[in-house]
Amino acid sequence: MRHRHTARLVAAAGAPLLALTLLAPGAQAAEADSPDPAAAGSALLDRIGAPGTTTVDGPVWSPVATGFASTATDDLPHGTTGGAGGRTVVVRDADQLAEQAASAGPLTILVRGEIVVGDGDMIEVASDKTIAGIGRDPEIVDGGLFLDEVSNVIVRNLTFRDSYVAGDWDGKDPDNDNDGIRLDTSSHVWIDHNEFTRLGDGQVDVRKDSTAVTLSWNQFRDHNKTVGVGWTDNVVTTITMHHNEFSNTFQRNASIDNVAAGHLYNNWFSGQTHYGTMSRGASQLVVESSVYEHGEDAIVAKDPASRVDSRDNRFTNIRGRKDDTGPTFDPSTFYPYDADPVGTVAALVGAHAGPLGRDETVKRRVTVALDGTGDYASIGAAVGAASRAAHPVEVVVAPGVYREVVRIWPGTDDLTIRGATRDAQDVVISYDLAAGQTKFYGGTWGHTGSPTVSVLADDVTLRDVTIENAYDEAANGGSQALALRTSGDRIVLDGVRLLGNQDTYLADPGSKPTPSRVWMTDSYVEGDVDFVYGGGTLVVEDSRIHSLDRGQEVNGYVAAPATVPGGRGFLFVDSRFTSDAAAGSVFLGRPWHPSSNPLVEPSMVVRDSWLGAHVGTPAWSDMSGWAWEDDFLREHRNDGPGAGTGDGRPQLSRAEAREHTREAYLSGADRWRPWRG
Repeated sequence: MRHRHTARLVAAAGAPLLALTLLAPGAQAAEADSPDPAAAGSALLDRIGAPGTTTVDGPVWSPVATGFASTATDDLPHGTTGGAGGRTVVVRDADQLAEQAASAGPLTILVRGEIVVGDGDMIEVASDKTIAGIGRDPEIVDGGLFLDEVSNVIVRNLTFRDSYVAGDWDGKDPDNDNDGIRLDTSSHVWIDHNEFTRLGDGQVDVRKDSTAVTLSWNQFRDHNKTVGVGWTDNVVTTITMHHNEFSNTFQRNASIDNVAAGHLYNNWFSGQTHYGTMSRGASQLVVESSVYEHGEDAIVAKDPASRVDSRDNRFTNIRGRKDDTGPTFDPSTFYPYDADPVGTVAALVGAHAGPLGRDETVKRRVTVALDGTGDYASIGAAVGAASRAAHPVEVVVAPGVYREVVRIWPGTDDLTIRGATRDAQDVVISYDLAAGQTKFYGGTWGHTGSPTVSVLADDVTLRDVTIENAYDEAANGGSQALALRTSGDRIVLDGVRLLGNQDTYLADPGSKPTPSRVWMTDSYVEGDVDFVYGGGTLVVEDSRIHSLDRGQEVNGYVAAPATVPGGRGFLFVDSRFTSDAAAGSVFLGRPWHPSSNPLVEPSMVVRDSWLGAHVGTPAWSDMSGWAWEDDFLREHRNDGPGAGTGDGRPQLSRAEAREHTREAYLSGADRWRPWRG
């Protein structure tokens, strides 16, 4: 059980300060005598060792605040200056950081090394503070910073990581309120060049009428709820987000509610499972020159009063919404900026976002465990780390039920995920989204948003794991509810269990000229309606295909191939087709022509397999007006009580049998032969 200890940290004034370092008196005096925030900022950058790289928009490491954080008030004529003009101290542990952060007056706090806070607790930060990392890998671990009714704070060059509560991917546990940085009713805050990863609840939450906030050049990674803005009925917040990287995240990128003026430019969003950027309530947003790739619903205007002015954004492999409601406000009337060309954004942000010198080491074999003994506590976090490795990675998962949505995004090639015990029943990845379910802002999850696991990269192996879509049809009605979708090439499913009802497994052809290929062996798949379907090339070997009993006259269809040009379709060989359903009540398959596409040529062969009595004659069914006899649906040398020949049971010819083998389906020009080990 996790507990909140914010009061303990704030009250740590009596903690010993033997390890706390002050700068030399001369250096302190020089800073105190300088009223110039640019000079103070430059001195900090020299101490950090920041490079002098510039872009069209200005210095990558700016000495002064940018965006709305730079805007002036009577109290802050230079905008956000943090601890400029005050002393500088170096802290090395949580008690020192808590005491100095809570102190009165301007202060620059330099964080050296790893500071473990513990229990996800949040250290309170007073006004007029700069908190910045120095040296190698300055980190805030298992904790965060809380800015409550304060002003003029800068946070730079830090990694916030690992307050994630194992098993609570949804962030619903009452003891899990662990943010990386939280702002409540605070103003003039600049959060720059930080990394946020594997945290408990939100990575950065900007709440309760906070204003003049800028998030710049940060990395937001491997998380569910990323950046939330709002928690108010007032429409007063002003916020800028520029040159940030969002990768392998689920939602809130950002979720922006009742913001008077929100300016997002030159951000790079890659791999968002639920949605990208959302305008909610009466928010007025400008989103410009940003890159959205590999995701769902890139830009959403949720409510009637929500507005988004979408300018010069680039969308690649995005399904769903890209809202643009027209002009809102002109950011240049508040502060100067020059957006970098959208074509340069991914390279710029990829090279320069995040802390200096951050060296993420990902081993060739990493472990995931719910009890804290693994390298990671969630499968999604391990996959995100693997995506950034320059070598193949094997993710070994300890026993447990992992309730999370996992995406293996394009580029995460040469990845293996396997259960540690080599028994698929011991490791279960489970979630319960249905394709037909309505999202809270409208639209449905569809076949791309609903899978529990999606394999969108090449050369991926899933071994000895169970993947389940736990959507409850009895309670909520029938719907597609995918456990697994694959669209990458050269995918191996070895010893896996795929559990669902309708559309359990989608073998998607992918977007390459040659359709994706999947080899499934020694596995178990269950469902009722079209529970193996799609346009890819799939060979299922030495596996069990189990049809659930719906208690109806027609108890379902095993497969729905939609073979695209250049593909081979589905081949089931040396497998067992089982069911508790009534005799003759299940079809082996039916031809799927998506959107009545006449170019697909559904092909499915079941050979050398055992068929239970649930398989009837004819073994195939028509679908949406397309007759099964017009496509290539065949059997060959099957046995068991459901096997048959003659009318309704077309067989391969001897010559055709030589052409419908795993080698013919899968080897290809690259001579892929995964069965050779």
